[in-house]
Amino acid sequence: MLYDLVPAEIYAFMLIFVRLGTVMVTLPAFGETYISPRVRLIFSLLMAAVLAPILGPGLPPIPPSLAVLMLLILTEVLIGAFIGLIFRFMITALATAGAIIAFTTGFAAAQMFNPALQGMGTLHAVFYSLLGILLIFATNLHHAMLLGVVDSYILMPPAGDMYLGDMVNVMSRKVADSFVLGFQLATPFILFTMLFNALLGLLARLMPQMQVFFIAQPLQLLLGIALIMIGLSGTMMWFLEKFTESILLFRV
Repeated sequence: MLYDLVPAEIYAFMLIFVRLGTVMVTLPAFGETYISPRVRLIFSLLMAAVLAPILGPGLPPIPPSLAVLMLLILTEVLIGAFIGLIFRFMITALATAGAIIAFTTGFAAAQMFNPALQGMGTLHAVFYSLLGILLIFATNLHHAMLLGVVDSYILMPPAGDMYLGDMVNVMSRKVADSFVLGFQLATPFILFTMLFNALLGLLARLMPQMQVFFIAQPLQLLLGIALIMIGLSGTMMWFLEKFTESILLFRV
């Protein structure tokens, strides 16, 4: 019945668009809330139109029933969400690092809306998140992400076996790696605050009459800003290296 109602070209276009559309909702740099949904929809439609002639021969035939077709669409949605979330977890590492840095440098009370995570965050978390997205475009890693999405049709073909256990394990591992990466990016600031507070405690013991906390707060802010300026390039280079490793999971 579906062979008569759905032409092969429309079927291929629709099946590719389902995965691409889901990816564009969750993919960093493309799926941000400040990007118009119409823009993301048009971009997904154009990509599906370009890829349909290329990926069409490798797609499964039109299912014999509507129930099988809906199951196939649901599978493509799950795969698209899986791909997008793997990349999204790496952006959360920058937000984690920014939150730790803000806490250790005395800026934890300053909060603003973080468009990358769609919620409130510290100034440093917003800065690092937006800077990471900017560097993804500046270094053309967004091209590598899109190529990874295309290569996913080889690694996870439509109507192929769904290894849900492996997908869950990969996602849980990436969540853990995201937290570890955020902690690694903020390690210099953690060492700084430990050393800084230890020296303040020693100074308070040596000179009890000195108002240590009156001096500590502005000095902590200034040293924290200086440390950010010194280590910003190295921090973002380390992030880009780890982000590239995540992209290689889907490259063939």
